[in-house]
Amino acid sequence: MLLKGRIILMMMLGAVAGFAASAGGYLLKEGNRYTDFSSNRLSEDQISLLGEVFESLRDEYVDELDGSTLIEKAIGGMLEGLDSHSRFLSADDYEGIRISATGQYAGVGLDISLEDGQVRVVAPLDGTPAQRAGILSGDIVISVNDVPVDIENTEATVNRMRGQSGTPVTLELKRKGLDETLHFALTRADIQVKTVRAEHLGGGYGYIRLMGFSDSTGKELEEAFSVLGDGNELSGIILDLRNNPGGVLDAAVEVADAFLEQGLIVRVGGRMKDASFEKYATPGDTFSGIDVAVLVNNGSASASEIVAAALRDHDRAHLVGEQTYGKGSVQTVIPLLNGEALKLTTSHYFTPSGDSINGTGIKPDFIVAAQHPKRQYRGMDSDIELSDDSQLQEALRIIGFNHSESINMH
Repeated sequence: MLLKGRIILMMMLGAVAGFAASAGGYLLKEGNRYTDFSSNRLSEDQISLLGEVFESLRDEYVDELDGSTLIEKAIGGMLEGLDSHSRFLSADDYEGIRISATGQYAGVGLDISLEDGQVRVVAPLDGTPAQRAGILSGDIVISVNDVPVDIENTEATVNRMRGQSGTPVTLELKRKGLDETLHFALTRADIQVKTVRAEHLGGGYGYIRLMGFSDSTGKELEEAFSVLGDGNELSGIILDLRNNPGGVLDAAVEVADAFLEQGLIVRVGGRMKDASFEKYATPGDTFSGIDVAVLVNNGSASASEIVAAALRDHDRAHLVGEQTYGKGSVQTVIPLLNGEALKLTTSHYFTPSGDSINGTGIKPDFIVAAQHPKRQYRGMDSDIELSDDSQLQEALRIIGFNHSESINMH
């Protein structure tokens, strides 16, 4: 952590997964604002002006206006035009950020996504109520607790799935090939979202997929290495960061550190003193002597880009795939009254080579287009054949894998 009570998050977009993430990279603060800005406070005249405008709108506008709505719109007006990542957070959005950082929530354990105008199950998380009930990848969510899903507000659907551990929730789903919808009565449970998936590819090669960066990612990566290296002498590793929107900055540093023996990982710079710092690799390269290729695409953002850039700049790995998203800023999440918060851009980060990737992304060393972009990397199919993944094929070729062996990605 940067400072006590703060969590640095680097994230591009929200995956609706029974928990929610928002857009941006964040410095999450607990408690109310800690800095004295007394020299820049509003003057009495400015406060009076705001009060007069508020009262005039509330009392005299042709349609009745709610005071809380006016306040939210006023805050939104101040943030509008600053940048695309600064915004006002509702209590639900703020809670979603906390969940994204810890990877822990109470719910049913569904990873869902809005696709083609439908809320589709990407996959049930292992060992969760959703998996035990038999919910499958590809199922369409119709309603939660008899409330139809609103594709304009998937956050509301997520919130209805969440709740206190041990409480009931009902889901109505549509499954391909069945005329009737399916109804599931589930009991919410405490969920720990796994961010790392690892598989043996044979011949001394392994595959590690990172879905996000939470507080537990570093530990999960160490466990993955232990599993892959158990009884095997690893020659090469594929690190898959495709469609990884980011997450906790410290987790990204831990991941990069596992592949680096020394050197700068990332530099963060902002106007406030505590918004500028550098992170370095420490001795003890977990993957020492192992060839590495990193898979990236336009869905690889922020924390993913930090890892990819650090490994490339230190000549530790080749990047394969498509141009990354280009999210190079950090937002500070400042708690407000009633559980709400303000998300404000406060820093930019720079790669070890000194580059800012904001708005440009990272160009891979080997550009390879995805053959089936809607199928790959999202769990829509339980098995993905090696022959279907041109980017993975190229990455394996680069690290010397023998393609005569047949591989199924489960």
